[in-house]
Formats: sequence, structure tokens, C-alpha cells
Amino acid sequence: MPENTVPSLPEDTVSPTSEHTASPTSENARIEPYPIHIPDRELTLLRTRLDAVRLPEPETVPDASQGIELDRLRTLLAAWRRHDWRATEDRWNAIPHYRARLDGLNIAFWHVRSPEPTALPLVLTHGWPGSVLEFESILGPLTDPVAHGGSAADAFHVVVPALPGFGFSERPRERGWQPARTARAWAQLMSALGYERFGAHGGDWGAFVSTELARQVPERVAGLHLTMPLASPLPEDRNAPTPAEQRMLERRDTHLADGYGFGMIMATRPQTLGYALLDSPAGLAAWLGEKFAAYSDTRPGSGGGVSVAQQVENIALYWLTGTGASSSRWYWETMRWVPRSAEEENAQPVTTPTACSLFPAEPWPTARRWAERRYHDLRFWHEMDRGGHFPGLEQPNLLVSEIRAAFRHARHGAGDQVR
Repeated sequence: MPENTVPSLPEDTVSPTSEHTASPTSENARIEPYPIHIPDRELTLLRTRLDAVRLPEPETVPDASQGIELDRLRTLLAAWRRHDWRATEDRWNAIPHYRARLDGLNIAFWHVRSPEPTALPLVLTHGWPGSVLEFESILGPLTDPVAHGGSAADAFHVVVPALPGFGFSERPRERGWQPARTARAWAQLMSALGYERFGAHGGDWGAFVSTELARQVPERVAGLHLTMPLASPLPEDRNAPTPAEQRMLERRDTHLADGYGFGMIMATRPQTLGYALLDSPAGLAAWLGEKFAAYSDTRPGSGGGVSVAQQVENIALYWLTGTGASSSRWYWETMRWVPRSAEEENAQPVTTPTACSLFPAEPWPTARRWAERRYHDLRFWHEMDRGGHFPGLEQPNLLVSEIRAAFRHARHGAGDQVR
């Protein structure tokens, strides 16, 4: 393979083995084990590129208002040069990892079964610029709570798929892979695994997919847990907001005007952007690293946000799977599908029991009364005192606690109130 081409996923980056035996299969899903292995030549090429990066002069302001600061990027690149991808692979391959053919696309996913026979199946969906790595540290506490100081009654069988065009999932070669189609694929996957009733969790794009799951197959989704509920203010909400809502409106408006340029680029010209993200590790690190910093809770005493090591691991995953362009196209696809107004959102109601955990550094804050218009069975609404857009990386223990609480109603009866 020429050095200037992207590895063809999934075949060139993994070593598929025998038929999947840990879970039921279906002819449509074609589930098989999927250990990963990046070729040595790709790691060598990455090191060469990292050693030859060309950086601009420093920003002319003393903050991040022009984008990720030069010193911050240099720190990321230095950490990336030291990063041991083979150690990441070893950790990854220690987790049961599979591939399934869903709606014509190869989807890669972790599937970790609980030792508890009454465990509730749960599908966790990530977003951008994250990956399935957002959930790695919570797999143990969710699937084996007793071993992590919890109760067997809170156990889950956990399924963590990579979105189409992300990580080791195949890159779509046709239009149409947006949250609704992805949710249908997730429902098919859960059926293939033998899970007819399950919970769904997500933030960022994972919130869109999880919400769609609840809308499409409400009889199968036992509960929905979101860290970014999809509910926008109506025009009249701006006329008489509470003080808290006014702060949310200001934060949303500021983010849309000054912090969402990346989303508009990916929603309109993902292919043009993709050339830079596939060709320059420094460009990819800057593009992803800016949002890891901007969307996490870096206040003193709040945990420090997403660590440099966590950022590097996610950035390396995007680089080594060649998914900078395909993950950007997710915005292009979804922005042509997503409701255009709060009224259109509310015309797509969710009747599944829903729980929401709100973290203070979330760039899209939501008020409860906005959410209640769309999520008609809102069981609890918990506003956290720390954490941001990536709770699985920033505050994994809090996220585990919130997920456990969110689905207790699904185990103990629909009439139970969690909080």
C-alpha cells in the first residue's frame, strides 16, 4: 500500500478471527470477533509526520479566542510522540470487541456481559470529538458493580458501538447515515445480541441516536439517559426567562456565535476539511484538541477536564483509523436531517421514561421546562456541580452513579420515581 493512502477499513486495521460465540448471531448482523492491530508501517509513518510538523507563529491574543493556543498544541504533540499505541491496543483487545454487518455497513462494538443474571442490557453511544474510549473506564463498574463497591441490582450488559465513520466502524460510501438510520442499526444490533429490551444512554451525537432509539422502538427501550437533552427554547422563552434560564440562553447564544464555527464547516464542507485532517497530525490534534479543552470543566477543583493523555488517545484513534473526513461528514448528514426549530423538535415527542444528568461545562445547556415539552415522561433531572461535555472521561464515577440511578425504574417497575 502506498504511504500516501489511508488504510482501508476495516480489513487492513484488524485481524478478524472465528465466528462470534459469546452472543447470539443473526444472518443480517453477521457478528464476529474483531481484535484490532494497526500495521507497523502506519505507526512508523505517524512518527515521521509528528517529527516533521510545521506550526504557525503564536496567536496574537492571550487566550483561546483565536483557537487552540500554540503552547497547548505543542503539549499535545509532545505527548502524542510519547504515546504507546500498542499499549492502547492491548487494553482494547482485552475488552470483548466485535464487528456486525448492519444495514450494509460494518459496525465495530464492545460487548461486555455482566456476571449478574438479572443485568439490564444498555447501549452507550458516543459523539464527536470523542469515541468509544469515552466509556472504557465505566465498563467495569457498570457490568460488575459488586466488584466496584456497588450493588448487583445495578448491573448492566453493556454494548458500545462506534458511530458509522468513527473508530473501527466502516466509513460510509453513500449518503444517509444520520441518527435515525443509526438508531435502526442499533436496534438491529441489540436484537442480534438477544436483547429485546434495553436501556440507552448518550451525550452529544449519542443523545441524538439514543433519542431516536426511544422514538423508533419505545416498546423496547426500557429507559433513556441523556447528558445533553435535545430540547431548545421556544421564542416565547426568551421573553420571560428565569435568571438560570437567562444564563443558559446567553451561553447557548455565545457558543453558537463564537464557538460553533467548526460545526458549520463540517456541516457544509466536510470533504474539504477532511483533506487536512487526514494529511496533518498537527491539524487533526488542533481540530479535536480545541474542543476537548473548550467543552470540559477545567475549573480548579473540578477534576481538570479531559487529560492530555485521554485527548491524545482519542486523537490517535481518529488518525490511525483515517476517520477525520468520515466523522466530519456526520455533521453534513445530520444537519440535513435534524429538526430546524424548537417547534419541530417538540413535534417529535419521546414517551420513554427519561432521566437527564446535566454537567455545568456543557456548551448546550438546557432548562428542565424546555425538556419537558419533548420528553413526556421525565423521571429525574439532576444538575451536577462539576464536569463537562465528556463525563465518561472527566467524571466517570459520577456518570456511573447517574446511569445506575437512571435505570432503577426500569428494573423495579414503571411507576417508581428515581428522584
